[in-house]
Amino acid sequence: MVEQAQTSSAGQRLGAPETLGISTLEPGHKPPAIPPGRPVSVSVLLLDDSEETFDISHRCSGRVLFEMVCSHLNLVEGEYFGLEFQNHHRRTVWLDLLKPIRKQITRPKHTVLRFVVKYFPPDPSLILEELTRYLFALQVRQDLTGGRLTCSDSSAALLVSHIIQSEIGDFEETQCRQHLLNTNYIPSQMALMDKIMEFHHKLVGQTPAVSDKHLLEVVCRLEMYGMRLHPAKDRDGTKVSLAVAHNGVLVFQGHTRINSFSWSDIRKLSFKRRRFLIKPRAEPSKNVSPDTLEFLMASRDCCKMFWKICVEYHSFFRLYEEPRPKPKPVLFSRGSSFRFSGRTQKQVIDYVKDNEFRKLPFERKHSRVQHNSSTSPLLAALPNQARKQSWEGSFLVSSEDSAVLRPCGNSSPSTQHNRCSDQTFHVQEDSRRQAAEQAEVTRALVTLVNGHAEDCRGVTPSPLISPLLNDTAAKHIHEDDDSRRKTCPADAAYFITKELLNTERTYLKDLELITVWFQAVLDKEECVHDSLKKLLTSTYEPLHKHHTLFLQELHETISLWDVDVQRVGDLLLKLMRDLKSLSAELQMTSACVYALEKACSASHRLECVCREFELKKVCYVPLNVFLLRPGHRLLHYTHILNRLCKHSPETHTQHTRCTAALAEVCELEAELHSSLLEIENHQKLLELQKDVTGVQNVCVSGRQLIRLGCLSKLSGRGLQQRMFFLFNDVLLYSTRGITSSNQFCVHKQLPLRGMTIRESEDEWGVPHSFTLMVQQQSLVVSACSESEMEKWMEDLKIAVDLAEESDGLTADLLMSKKTIKSSGVSEVESKDDVGESQSSLVRHGNSSANTLHRGNTTVHVCWHRSTSVSMLDFSIALENQLSGNLLRKFKNSNGWQKLWVVFTNFTLFFYKTHEDEYPLASLPLLGYSITEAGESENIHKDHVFKLHFKSHVYFFRTESEYFFQRWMTVIRSATVSASRIRYLNRTEPD
Repeated sequence: MVEQAQTSSAGQRLGAPETLGISTLEPGHKPPAIPPGRPVSVSVLLLDDSEETFDISHRCSGRVLFEMVCSHLNLVEGEYFGLEFQNHHRRTVWLDLLKPIRKQITRPKHTVLRFVVKYFPPDPSLILEELTRYLFALQVRQDLTGGRLTCSDSSAALLVSHIIQSEIGDFEETQCRQHLLNTNYIPSQMALMDKIMEFHHKLVGQTPAVSDKHLLEVVCRLEMYGMRLHPAKDRDGTKVSLAVAHNGVLVFQGHTRINSFSWSDIRKLSFKRRRFLIKPRAEPSKNVSPDTLEFLMASRDCCKMFWKICVEYHSFFRLYEEPRPKPKPVLFSRGSSFRFSGRTQKQVIDYVKDNEFRKLPFERKHSRVQHNSSTSPLLAALPNQARKQSWEGSFLVSSEDSAVLRPCGNSSPSTQHNRCSDQTFHVQEDSRRQAAEQAEVTRALVTLVNGHAEDCRGVTPSPLISPLLNDTAAKHIHEDDDSRRKTCPADAAYFITKELLNTERTYLKDLELITVWFQAVLDKEECVHDSLKKLLTSTYEPLHKHHTLFLQELHETISLWDVDVQRVGDLLLKLMRDLKSLSAELQMTSACVYALEKACSASHRLECVCREFELKKVCYVPLNVFLLRPGHRLLHYTHILNRLCKHSPETHTQHTRCTAALAEVCELEAELHSSLLEIENHQKLLELQKDVTGVQNVCVSGRQLIRLGCLSKLSGRGLQQRMFFLFNDVLLYSTRGITSSNQFCVHKQLPLRGMTIRESEDEWGVPHSFTLMVQQQSLVVSACSESEMEKWMEDLKIAVDLAEESDGLTADLLMSKKTIKSSGVSEVESKDDVGESQSSLVRHGNSSANTLHRGNTTVHVCWHRSTSVSMLDFSIALENQLSGNLLRKFKNSNGWQKLWVVFTNFTLFFYKTHEDEYPLASLPLLGYSITEAGESENIHKDHVFKLHFKSHVYFFRTESEYFFQRWMTVIRSATVSASRIRYLNRTEPD
């Protein structure tokens, strides 16, 4: 039993034999006063698995019991914790600190409350007390053991190594192995025992307090850190889980996060019976309020319980002080009167900083380490030898493999050179933690990220919403890492070869999507003919095998650059000659597209299978684009060889080899050029057929796409947003449907023969407007800018000339699914046609069998960005593709995040590393502007460019001047008109 007035220290109460840690309350601190009433004994299970009994009055509020537990532990930062128990419905609930205990616990003698962590801060440096960090470490230990904290094997092994360093001290093989055999930390511990011991061996010299800090620094980056999942269903009945964190409400499918709602984007959280409701805040640029998101939970009690924890999390992390209680209504009450009670995180931090507490000992129950912490843990110094060992054991995460850990101090020269060639960035903590870093003597921080979760179909992100990758998605880079980078070769040929290596990695991944992922899907389907499978296998398997060997040789060439700089010329010449022997396979890529289209037309089941596959995360662009990647790659080889020849002296052997390789690839490209142009146009028509509804036979022989994009049509109701599709024989305009398929419903098709175009801004008083005259009727449209108007008028005139010269191809080939007038322009449109043009792009649950459709295609991006794209822009985009590591920074953030970035199809795709199977997020660049970061941005770094669209601002930093110019060049191809691309390409890095 715990007496009310107990003067012994926490260490004596817990039976500690010696000083094993420190806490921050005076030993004479008394627990809170207990109101009169019938005495009741309540049992509380602490985080170290010890159970304590407290005598309280049955009239006590939950706060009295909670403060008694904190007083018993001498815990100052108690607001991070809470008491949970199982109610009479067998549900685990939090003890309400404002309500009497007798109203919450019906049978106190038979109920055991658990003292656990309730609020998980994103930054462990905000936890100022060693005792608090120790309790957090115990919570992590419990979550790992119970399977609640899921992570990759490497992350789990690293976490366990920090735990056993705190419990048994420095590594000794026999002792460590025996301890792991006797104590289970994770479910798969036996399989990871060697990896745990490998990590433990590198933690020599760390005290238990330092191990706790490093443990928290690693675990806070895991996606499931602090997550308590609450089962629910979305509107379509799909099983999901809801969780709340410091930054908002999260949605999980399994253990993979599929959506998040930050506090700043949430206008209101509420619940009604079993429905949990999230009302998003409307965007300033839109007048239409967004739809309220709805999740169905198991019961009203579950719904209310989750709503309460959301209110508490928001108050604790977002408010400066405890909210004041609302006055009770006199007559009627509406809604819940629940409110957050206690100090907020800011108040806790200020309280600890403003008050100096005497450090008192506490017991580390599981620890065998004899360590005297008589001084503050932030100032505790290690012996010189231990400090040296700890520094030499600090880790780097290489860009080659984020799961492979290597000590810096023992690197061989060849290993250092490999990291040099890959521009390894030293992984450091975010700048928010610099104050804590200056006080530490040793540091062995490793940034590990979760392994890949199983592919699940989440909500398709809107093209208008920029990716908000959280801290778990990338490595943090210290602001002062420039001084730590190793010197790399300065010649341009090295960086050109490095670009070849980066893009080859992406190309090989794209081939694997066909040879591995798509083939596995087809093998499971009986509706697929063997001839189609054989065609795909015989075409792409040889290419995949050949480029796998080439990538290995290219990687070796980069690593031996200083030894044999001539090797890249020989390697490229060999590649081009080998590709000529594979010319039959390269030519068959077009046949594969036609064969797959024909098979899908004959089998509705196969068409659904292909569309389902396109919705997977791994298929980040349309499937046909992957099928045509070999032809695109020849264009990349041509540009890379041109740059290598330009930067090599004519008398140099490498110049001779590269010139010969360039001749080989140009010859091969000339053979495929006409078929490549034809199939690219055919592929775009196939994609448009999926994006539009109301017409058939868009994809017919002889039809060419010229431009697609957004214009405003002037009618009796004013300007109305419409999507226009310009071909060489017909002009279609449509609006986005209000169905979950997100397709565009065609209103009219206008023949181009006899059409006249004139500028009409002065006539109608509408900025950037022009009039289309066809068959004695007119159509007035307006562009978003003068440049857009000029591009449309120019392409329309070209299309009209082509239509006049064509023979046989007419708009009649567009047979309508519904009754659509093919001639003339109607002045009145039906209400069904008008629809709601400002509806949200993403319809949650847009994955049913009858509405399988990608919601982030180029057409949808043009619709939301009010821009257009020509076929010439598509052709230029094929030539301007790039991959590599970039450091990314948000406008108001301090640290940089290292990401693997792939630019293709007018979009940046973000990965953790180049080995990831699918991107974490994407950023369509249509409508964005790119500039160099100016002095007013306060970046103070070299090689930084800025991407800006309305209020969205991103900064990206490259590793060299060459890559800075290359990224600027390729991104400009997606952000400026095609008429300026040719001029801007002249500024490509020399």
